[in-house]
Amino acid sequence: MPQRFECFALICLPLVLACPLVTCADEYLNGIEWKKPRIVTPGQQGSAPSDAVVLFDGSDLSGWNNGERWKVEDGVMVVGKGDVTSKESFGDCQLHIEWSSPVPAKGKGQGRGNSGVFLMNTYEIQVLDSYENETYFDGQAGAIYKQTPPQVNAMRPPGEWNVYDIFWTAPRFNEDGSLKSPAYITAIHNGVLILNHFELKGDTPYNRPPAYRKHADRGPIRLQDHGNPTRFRNIWVREIKRAEGKQVREPFLRDGKGNEKPLPKS
Repeated sequence: MPQRFECFALICLPLVLACPLVTCADEYLNGIEWKKPRIVTPGQQGSAPSDAVVLFDGSDLSGWNNGERWKVEDGVMVVGKGDVTSKESFGDCQLHIEWSSPVPAKGKGQGRGNSGVFLMNTYEIQVLDSYENETYFDGQAGAIYKQTPPQVNAMRPPGEWNVYDIFWTAPRFNEDGSLKSPAYITAIHNGVLILNHFELKGDTPYNRPPAYRKHADRGPIRLQDHGNPTRFRNIWVREIKRAEGKQVREPFLRDGKGNEKPLPKS
């Protein structure tokens, strides 16, 4: 038996040496000259990365319109009178926001810990105490209001902190006001995917079907006053930009010796 293994190895070894994978396979190159990606220092445990705009860090509400009518208690912003909107506006973005339902829990359905996060001042992802609290599914926490429920209910109990990580693609409009491309949202709730590149049907009203109406290509983040003292903290936003590159030549193949050849015709 040992002799058979030795023979096998002696026969195969020259073949492996003669044709290593790195030199025998042609490499595909797409002909795009890419711009070097920016360096971003990640945050720690949900804190803002180096390129983020911090909307609330626990100190004050100077970054918000109507912020003087909400409160800051122990580094947390508490819903007050009327909605607040960020003074800065955003288009495609990554939004991180943490929120906690009131304790003790009061009310039921839509009357329990109700608030909302509006992208571009228009499109709502619901904030609600949906921990052991039934309501209509496209109105529970993590829903795009009146359009889709979240894929799962990932709520923590009242008083504990929930985390939304939201990835937003803004809608685009033609010059005549018609829709060029819809809005999309991906959302993670407490580390669990709840919305996966969902295509919005328009805005998110209570009393009519959703619809798109032309607006600016950037808009503020809005937090809703729905009469419940929901709390928020650690709010930051990153602008999303695509990788940049230009097509400098047609795609081609290159062999292990550096020789180039065109792609085979289909």
